[in-house]
Amino acid sequence: MLALAATARHAIAGLNTDLPELIVGHGVLGRLLARLVIVAGGPPPTVWEIAADRRGGAEGYPVLDPEDDPRRDYRTIFDVSGNAALLDTLIGRLAPGGEGVLAGLYPDPVQFNFPQAFMKEARLRVAAEWKPEDLTVTTMLVEQGDLSLSGLITHRAPATEAPQAYETAFSDPACLKMILDWKGLP
Repeated sequence: MLALAATARHAIAGLNTDLPELIVGHGVLGRLLARLVIVAGGPPPTVWEIAADRRGGAEGYPVLDPEDDPRRDYRTIFDVSGNAALLDTLIGRLAPGGEGVLAGLYPDPVQFNFPQAFMKEARLRVAAEWKPEDLTVTTMLVEQGDLSLSGLITHRAPATEAPQAYETAFSDPACLKMILDWKGLP
């Protein structure tokens, strides 16, 4: 969990970064990003989530269905959904000169409509995984009580039920993170 939190921290503390005004995806990485924005003293970001099961659990920021958000002038949008098909939608929501940050894992090729990005003078950035200093700072934030990791592990299963646990972890939108319990096993 600390490595994932450090990855979220790296996305907002990397090179030439602004805090996100919009975060797309309310899984664990999206929740950690939103919490880190607040810890950094930024205004609470708006978070989009299409799965109603994942809209709960916000800590000081709003979580909306994208259809319920009329705003079209975000200066910085962070996508952690992993859905490369959303890029054109996100570019359409940027203010002129705004930045879109790809911070999720994208199994499909990332493509976008160049004319729309050109008209917005959009900037696109890809956030890398955490670096050692991100882990150090994140650990400190957690130990000081500034960054909460609560509510991010939603499911547990005995290791003997690993196949079913993996199915739940990758197909149930209500499952944020799964722990396999190895107690009592050799």
